Amino acid sequence: MLGRKRHLRIETDRLSLRLPRHADFRPWVALRASSEPFLKPWEPSWAPDHLTRKAFTNRVYWAQRAIAQGSAVPLFIHRRSDEVLLGAITLDNIRRGPAQAGTLGYWIGAAHARQGYMREALEAVVHYAFRTLELSRLEAACLPENAASRGVLEKTGFKYEGVAQSYLQIDGRWRNHVLYANLRSDRRGRTDVG
Repeated sequence: MLGRKRHLRIETDRLSLRLPRHADFRPWVALRASSEPFLKPWEPSWAPDHLTRKAFTNRVYWAQRAIAQGSAVPLFIHRRSDEVLLGAITLDNIRRGPAQAGTLGYWIGAAHARQGYMREALEAVVHYAFRTLELSRLEAACLPENAASRGVLEKTGFKYEGVAQSYLQIDGRWRNHVLYANLRSDRRGRTDVG
């Protein structure tokens, strides 16, 4: 089972989602570095060694451990046509027992934003989480002013649930986040709240 998990690949029409590999270092560093001004307002502050080989190696090993333990599904998003790295999506904090839930986080490189890639990746991971992992609830959070992130969540079936005060440190400050959830058997009606 562990070997199968390490080779996890989710395919969509345009995308291939898979675990990070050591060979992804150069494309990852190039994409993150070129996208830093685009990503910085929405992410926790980067550690001084964020773009180093050592930090990336630790990321790859964490991904392998997380998938083996069933605690997270960290995936890099590649365009199928040319294998270009576009971004990443992680289903993290997977909780079993009575919760059967997980939390989604994601980012996309500046050059690939607003082309529908993240929506396609989110739909694929949501399907995988509900059908293969048999989770019941997926959660996501973003800054209230992040209209692009809110839009992609709403277009992929997530519903607004409220505001979490001082939820995460973003760009060095504690920030409120809007909370969204997607339920496997969602009977909630659409709402304009939020």
